[in-house]
Amino acid sequence: MSLYSEYLDEIATRKKDLGLNPKPIDSAELLSEIIAQIKDTGNEHREDSLKFFIYNTLPGTTPAAGVKAKFLKEIILGEAAVAEITPEFAFELLSHMKGGPSIEVLLDLALSADEAVAKQAAEVLKTQVFLYEADYDRLEAAYKEGNAIAKEILESYAKAEFFTKLPEVEEKIEVVTYIAAEGDISTDLLSPGNQAHSRADRELHGQCMITPEAQQEIVALQKKHPNAKVMLIAEKGTMGVGSSRMSGVNNVALWAGKQASPYVPFINIAPVVAGTNGIAPIFLTTVDVTGGIGLDLKNWVKKVDADGNTVTDENGDPVLEEAYSVATGTVLTIDTKAKKLYNGDKELVDISSAFTPQKMEFMKAGGSYAVTFGKKLQTFAADALGIEAPQVYAPSKEISHEGQGLTAVEKIFNRNAVGVNSKTPLHAGSNVRVKVNIVGSQDTTGPMTAQELEAMAASVISPSVDGAYQSGCHTASVWDAKAKANIPKLMSFMNNFGLITARDPKGVYPAMTDVIHKVLNDITVDDRAIIIGGDSHTRMSKGVAFGADSGTVAVALATGESAMPIPESVKVTFKGHMQPHMDFRDVVHATQAQMLKQFKGENVFQGRVIEVQIGTLMADQAFTFTDWTAEMKAKASICISDNETMIKSLELAKSRIQIMIDKGMENRDNMLQRLIDLADKRIAEIKSGETPALAPDNNAKYYAEVVVDLDQIDEPMIADPDVNNEDASRRYTHDTIRPVSYYGGNKKVDLGFVGSCMVHKGDMQIIAQMLRNLEKKGDITFKAPLVVAPPTYNIVDELKAEGDWALLQKYAGFEFDDNAPKGAARTKYENILYLERPGCNLCMGNQEKAEPGDTVLATSTRLFQGRVVADTDEKKGESLLGSTPLVVLSTILGRTPTIEEYKEAVEGINLTDFAPPSADLAVEAEPVRIVG
Repeated sequence: MSLYSEYLDEIATRKKDLGLNPKPIDSAELLSEIIAQIKDTGNEHREDSLKFFIYNTLPGTTPAAGVKAKFLKEIILGEAAVAEITPEFAFELLSHMKGGPSIEVLLDLALSADEAVAKQAAEVLKTQVFLYEADYDRLEAAYKEGNAIAKEILESYAKAEFFTKLPEVEEKIEVVTYIAAEGDISTDLLSPGNQAHSRADRELHGQCMITPEAQQEIVALQKKHPNAKVMLIAEKGTMGVGSSRMSGVNNVALWAGKQASPYVPFINIAPVVAGTNGIAPIFLTTVDVTGGIGLDLKNWVKKVDADGNTVTDENGDPVLEEAYSVATGTVLTIDTKAKKLYNGDKELVDISSAFTPQKMEFMKAGGSYAVTFGKKLQTFAADALGIEAPQVYAPSKEISHEGQGLTAVEKIFNRNAVGVNSKTPLHAGSNVRVKVNIVGSQDTTGPMTAQELEAMAASVISPSVDGAYQSGCHTASVWDAKAKANIPKLMSFMNNFGLITARDPKGVYPAMTDVIHKVLNDITVDDRAIIIGGDSHTRMSKGVAFGADSGTVAVALATGESAMPIPESVKVTFKGHMQPHMDFRDVVHATQAQMLKQFKGENVFQGRVIEVQIGTLMADQAFTFTDWTAEMKAKASICISDNETMIKSLELAKSRIQIMIDKGMENRDNMLQRLIDLADKRIAEIKSGETPALAPDNNAKYYAEVVVDLDQIDEPMIADPDVNNEDASRRYTHDTIRPVSYYGGNKKVDLGFVGSCMVHKGDMQIIAQMLRNLEKKGDITFKAPLVVAPPTYNIVDELKAEGDWALLQKYAGFEFDDNAPKGAARTKYENILYLERPGCNLCMGNQEKAEPGDTVLATSTRLFQGRVVADTDEKKGESLLGSTPLVVLSTILGRTPTIEEYKEAVEGINLTDFAPPSADLAVEAEPVRIVG
């Protein structure tokens, strides 16, 4: 049976079962068959083959793209004749292939002796931006040899004509509103975690956005308002909280954006999204990737009394008033020049933050990638010609305040900045390119990152990246047919690209399903590093980490750089003493609760970096705080440690990296050993006093300062989704933090979960110690299931060596077996302890789930609707979040405990050794070296 016949069968099945179009082609072998049928003028499949070749072949560096580019070259040179594809059309098709094989072909033609062909190829090349070092070298070498076409191309690149000749952004953009939901919209609504396996199949994945009914409502709005773009809105909330989800933006663009190229199916760009409280920072970056628009509507405002004081309801929450309506079907106008939103002639709100010079460039260029590569290409061309590049792009915003010290994040950005003109340190608000030290790709967004790398014609990791890891944690729970189809292919691609991979394509070392954030935390060996990861919880306790969409991860891997503004910071310090029966997770929850109280409901963390003075808390435990900052809606977080603690954390990281080497995970470039060497260098710098542990200056300026009073934290704290709140906008947020006493010891718990990135080795030890305490009082029985998923295999190995794992095994009714991993997701639970494979497990919602309608108490970070537990017609599922000891005790009791029961259960257990620094860790300001 031919590959083409198999493809036709797949098309028929896809149409019959799913109602979908043919899947885009990335196979070189299949496209070769299709080309043979095109050449055979009498072939019965010739007409369809032409359509597949022209309109349904993926561009970039896919295997199919190489075959397509080669055939188009043959047509241009007259070596093959296809009546429907003239040489001129062949050039047009090459121009839409982005890079890689198409650039190689265009350079072959442009630098050839055939003057007519060379000129045509040159004109196409002048529009392209996805060139790499090998392409640069060919052009520069030809120019130095006196090639006139090469000079012409370089001169065009130096002027950035690939950008300047593009159409300007429309001055007036008409939109029609669609309220996607009331309250915060998590990216799960736009791209559900349980459909993660289909993200790389864009048309298929698009079927899961919101609901089928919502999709048809969007289509109906488009038909009714053909000249308007549908704008998806989070009414009385923030759009895109929780995860980066390039797939979420892809889905919105698929339904409400525009096609990027007529010759590439299901890749749409330029969606318009909005929220009463704007767009979540990571999601907004993803919108920029597609050249879209993200609006902060401010259409609900706090009600104030005659004295200007905020009016609150019986719960103490601010009462909101509608400033203007954005009800579904409202036609509005975006004025990109005035940077205002209008309803007819009536001005509604200033939206200038959505139309900065940089964002306007993204919109003009069709996305941020083209701007990133364009700037690099212009710089190269100007250097090759020996001229100064003219100012084409908006100049980098460089803000420096004389006499003002630097926050920790400002110090990190100044240290890693690239191409900066300023001779003085930069402050928040500056827009800069920065070197990225560590990059992480996770397994449910990884296939999309691989697609993005292929689309931008990248074939190898940038040598400037210190460390990069491809995880397997999001698909760890169930090794089913979907995982078997996607994950080995992903691991092979990333391994070849130059990353350390959780699974070895060659099968030498066993599968490692360690939680990605824990691995990235271990391989970050510099407290001044910048980390980019394909997950919102990329929040390291060393350096500063930014969760990112799959495309931004791809850019970081390919270029070793990222571009972003230096964010504002909020300073967090602690006072008082931590009670011995409190877990550090309770401090984390209390931080959020006390902040909201201190600032009368305003979340000062949103969109900013939280700089928390952790002091002597080691990196593993400090990670609990930084991880939760994603739910605080912060852009990132930084832990300020003292010198001794930082050295201990780096030594721990070294030991864990060495274990990875011992297991055979080292790559061809000895990346892991180089990380150990960098850790040794950093430790030496701290010990010698040459460069102490990162600390802000004592005259740095913060947006706000929060002081957390540990004396106020006297009982376990729970983040409650508050699923029955009358105000829908206040459901499923992480802002409802309640003490355990609120539940009166009688809140039924149907399932407990200890796992995900919010736990560390200490949590596993706490479970063991609680079991020891309880077994002294008699037999231990679970009145609710308890699922335990350690974050890493290292932790399991250490627990086995120390004896705690044997105790967990004693009470376990199920223990994972790597030699026979589960092939299907669990749908029912018994009242036993489940020892699950390291990984994300229930937190992801894409494999394991609680039973619908359950009340789950978990150490997870996710309480979004339907994520961990689905609703039933009779009862909404609840995902309450708390500390490990609280979860364990609740499953044994089958309910939340009283404070007395809780204190008795944890008596004698060292939950957390945390004492706040006795003095502010800020230092005297001194000059910061800028990397330029």
